[in-house]
Amino acid sequence: MRLVFVGECMVELAPDGDRLRRGFAGDTFNMAWYARRLCPGDWAVDYVTAIGTDAISDEMAAFIAASGIGTAHVQRREDRTVGLYLISLSDGERSFSYWRGQSAARLLAADRTALDRAFAGADIVCLSGITVAVLEDPGRDTLAAALADYRAGGGSVVFDPNIRPRLWHDAATMRAVLTRFAGLSDVVLASFEDEASHFGDADPAATVARYRATGAPCVVVKDGANPIHATEVGRDTTVSPDPVRTVVDSTAAGDSFNAAYLVGLLSGADMSARLTAGAALSRRVIQQRGALSDAAVDGM
Repeated sequence: MRLVFVGECMVELAPDGDRLRRGFAGDTFNMAWYARRLCPGDWAVDYVTAIGTDAISDEMAAFIAASGIGTAHVQRREDRTVGLYLISLSDGERSFSYWRGQSAARLLAADRTALDRAFAGADIVCLSGITVAVLEDPGRDTLAAALADYRAGGGSVVFDPNIRPRLWHDAATMRAVLTRFAGLSDVVLASFEDEASHFGDADPAATVARYRATGAPCVVVKDGANPIHATEVGRDTTVSPDPVRTVVDSTAAGDSFNAAYLVGLLSGADMSARLTAGAALSRRVIQQRGALSDAAVDGM
């Protein structure tokens, strides 16, 4: 199997007592990192992005490769560098401050030929709402066309809307673009809190119905500690995650869920097993600090 993740990896500054700990993370990269640790060794996990040619970009590229993630489709640009974000925590819930104006990842879809090469032979191509939000024009159209052709050739597209309104010029554009990319997808992995806030969904069933109406055959709606709802080929599944007594850091909760879900999907697990695996990993991740946690994966 070959999983391809598309998006932006950033420098992460995370609280560590009265200091800040530096790492590398980003929603789709987090998915790739967890997927690499969960999937069989003979599977390939590749990352599609763009970074600079400066020292911090070199460190990021080395970290991606050392994580066992393929870097053949990581573009290098002399005119850009990588983005940075700072995590702030309050009772385990995180908020972010970003510096990404000169991020090379904003141009990851500038070359259609490079996208086609990256997607060729992939069993799954996974992207997020952040992936498409940060792209500079005409990158969204280029990426959409590449995904449509990949899917027409038998590939499977997975999309997490991961709604971040600060990345968009206006709410109407945000909703329109997210709906467009959901319609290009075979699997939509949504989070109800975001969907309710920005699309006005009354309940997870409404989120499922709205994304199914775009043409997505499979929709999963995560909802924190509440039951997870999913619909696939007309079959509804609901799984209740085990409770978590103390949330240390909710960063990458959804990303880790997605990774476990996708590995289960490609392994032939049924929907209930995929949702259970995703919830189990997410539960462990939010009891650790930072986006990437070896401790959370150990024993899975």
